[in-house]
Amino acid sequence: MKILSSVMEQVIKRNPNEPEFHQAVREVLESLEPVAQRHPEWVKAGIFDRIVEPERQIIFRVPWVDDKGNVQVNRGFRIQFNSAIGPYKGGIRLHPSVYIGIIKFLGFEQILKNSLTGLPMGGGKGGSDFDPKGKSDGEVMRFCQSFMFELARHIGENTDVPAGDIGTGGREIGYMYGMYKKIKNDFTGVLTGKGLTWGGSLVRTEATGYALCYFMEEAMKSMKGKSFKGTTVVSSGSGNVSIYAAEKVYQLGGKVVAMSDSNGYIYDPNGINVETVKRLKEVERKRISEYVKFHTTARYTEGCDGIWSIKCDIALPNATQNEIDEKAAKALVANGCFAVGEGANMPCTPEAVEVFLKAGVVFGPAKAANAGGVACSGLEMCQNSMRYSWTFEEVDTKLKEIMINIYKNASAAAKEYGHENNLVVGANIAGFLKVASAMYAQGITY
Repeated sequence: MKILSSVMEQVIKRNPNEPEFHQAVREVLESLEPVAQRHPEWVKAGIFDRIVEPERQIIFRVPWVDDKGNVQVNRGFRIQFNSAIGPYKGGIRLHPSVYIGIIKFLGFEQILKNSLTGLPMGGGKGGSDFDPKGKSDGEVMRFCQSFMFELARHIGENTDVPAGDIGTGGREIGYMYGMYKKIKNDFTGVLTGKGLTWGGSLVRTEATGYALCYFMEEAMKSMKGKSFKGTTVVSSGSGNVSIYAAEKVYQLGGKVVAMSDSNGYIYDPNGINVETVKRLKEVERKRISEYVKFHTTARYTEGCDGIWSIKCDIALPNATQNEIDEKAAKALVANGCFAVGEGANMPCTPEAVEVFLKAGVVFGPAKAANAGGVACSGLEMCQNSMRYSWTFEEVDTKLKEIMINIYKNASAAAKEYGHENNLVVGANIAGFLKVASAMYAQGITY
């Protein structure tokens, strides 16, 4: 970087000990260097300096009482990063690893991801270091109510519309929405991922996984003349993204042979039974290791790193950030993997991405490939505003169109700025251009 090096230096200085945020910003700024060269007026107006600084950072305590009557205290976060093109939009992550740097990295990524969907949504993110695993429904409810009691004053359907993320599923959204409605006395579309009987959208559960496959199908077809049909796929994770990506892979004619959770992974050469995984994870809330009790051809391995040593045609990292490092990337390439689609947020390290790009792998970066979740959230917001619900087929069709357009726009931007077939650069530039032009038009405010 030349023009934007000072921006990166300021980010590191102002945000010490936040490596995930530094990583996300550096990757974007490196892509935007040719944009800065072409738009000196944006440099002068401080667009690049402003877009890496959140508009608002909210940190609050979340006290709640466990089933034994003991008071517990967690920390809550909401980063309202950029609202130039619409209300802040981004999920709520509940996981012990959550701290301000994680939320900042996710919120920054959300700016460009939301822009890519073509829908009027700004970027934001929230969460807490609360761990819902092993907690009773009552404990989860009391935490969610306490969390929302503070968050409610900072959000609204035209201000900030949170959604789910890791650890925040339908149960948690329900508890949070119930508390919001009680506090505000207002039935509104302020949260997405709601239940179908109280404002939710069809396809929302499936959205990120399905859309990942729609994006990758279009990318593989355009760049290599290939598709999911007849391929072997590894899909890490076993949450919504991985489960429904696997489901869509089967619908498109592929076979998923491995999935994982935070404890380890399962491998079944005959193909993972998605319905079994759904039951274990969505209904019984058990560990992925239980899978082998029902399918004797499968084997379970403790630890997650080895999943990328399994031979596959397509890899879908759908678990968490930085799960594929340079070593894992080289193993995938050596085993003949020709496409990688990021279903999680930033699941590949910069070194891994470099390996894939040099090897000519079709690489779908997260901010483009996993934009389906927030795209469907945006469609839920539309339905809430209209007081109307679309059918499953209508939402799915709109979602597929959005993902195809994201690929086309990212691909076109990459070509225009001299990086043809580099969808990392293309997605960053395509997402940024819309936000930057809005910020410039609105003056020194956003």
